[in-house]
Amino acid sequence: MLYLYLKSIHIIFVVSWMAGLFYIVRLFIYHTEANERPEQERLILQRQFGIMEKKLWNIITTPAMILTVLAGISMLYVNPALLKMPWMHVKLCFVVGLLAYHFKCQQIIKQLSQGIFKWSSTRLRVWNEVATIFLVAIVFVVILKNAVDWIYGLIGLILFSVIIMSAVKIYKYYRLKDKN
Repeated sequence: MLYLYLKSIHIIFVVSWMAGLFYIVRLFIYHTEANERPEQERLILQRQFGIMEKKLWNIITTPAMILTVLAGISMLYVNPALLKMPWMHVKLCFVVGLLAYHFKCQQIIKQLSQGIFKWSSTRLRVWNEVATIFLVAIVFVVILKNAVDWIYGLIGLILFSVIIMSAVKIYKYYRLKDKN
């Protein structure tokens, strides 16, 4: 029964963590695009986006990540047989990738707070989809476990990634077209 409680907690905080990751990059996009506004408006917007980013990161996203990881580790402790399953190894690799994504976002927050804009809004839109790709990969691995041939799964993930990235490019095209 303990395992099911831990699993429930894990799922709840995964949802919170992912919501935070999705929204933080949207804020990065708006923060970056504020550079295109007149100076007074730009300063107000960037200050407000900075406040929103810090609150989202420190109050929701990072605590949710920590609780997700702790619940996941607890599940493995309660049911160590999971570590012998190949699908769990694949999932854990994707989770490590998602953690790297999280800490890269943290680095971007720090840069933006210092007025350093290394990423264009288009690049940030593409970056936003990386979290989606990790989420899709993790969910499919966990749900399908060993039921799917890994080659087909990898091909499907690559195809999904291409579709997502193409959608970002198409959106950019129409956004630029509407500006003109």
